[in-house]
Amino acid sequence: MTTSETTLEPDYAALAAAPVCADPFPHVVVPHFIRQQDLPRLFAAMPDIQAGGSFPPASLSLSPLVKSLVEAMEGPKLRQMVGEKLGLALENAPSMLTIRGRTREKDGRIHTDSLAKRVTILLYLNPADETWQKQEGCLRLLRGHHDIEDYAKEVPPVDGTLLIFPNGPTTWHGHRQFVGQRYTIQLNYMTEDARARSELRRHQLSAVAKKLAIPGFGA
Repeated sequence: MTTSETTLEPDYAALAAAPVCADPFPHVVVPHFIRQQDLPRLFAAMPDIQAGGSFPPASLSLSPLVKSLVEAMEGPKLRQMVGEKLGLALENAPSMLTIRGRTREKDGRIHTDSLAKRVTILLYLNPADETWQKQEGCLRLLRGHHDIEDYAKEVPPVDGTLLIFPNGPTTWHGHRQFVGQRYTIQLNYMTEDARARSELRRHQLSAVAKKLAIPGFGA
């Protein structure tokens, strides 16, 4: 493993060892995909995001350390490992990565992801403290779309935990209402159809629009 003050390498061995769980739908949870010794400096290096919503990396002023993490998330090693873990051919799948810094009242409602997304990967970058003990903002993998309390697994959004699941019509998930800082990097491997191409175009346009709208970008 090679690291420096401006680079880090996720714990790929922990991902390789993590099981694929079946309940309520196939998923993989990897605690400390970001190693504990790397977490304090990564927390300190995250961009100051005051608005809700998802931001493409190109719309944010990222530190070298966060850029290093984004490059690792978008790189071939993670893609290959996720494909092998889920039994999916992802070599040619387009990818889309966004960063969230805050959760709003309307966020977290029960949903499945867009049909243009084949796989959803969530990396949670918040310190494990009393903020999450009320279970607000902790992602729940649900047995159906009616009840946020009917969940098979709850994933606190902390300490470099990685969550992976293939998207489908029954991959219901959400969280109890939480308003405040909640850092997440979301990576999706997309389909190759027109729906996905349209979503990727919106993603690219969003990067340009948000970059122009953020005061002091690049300062």
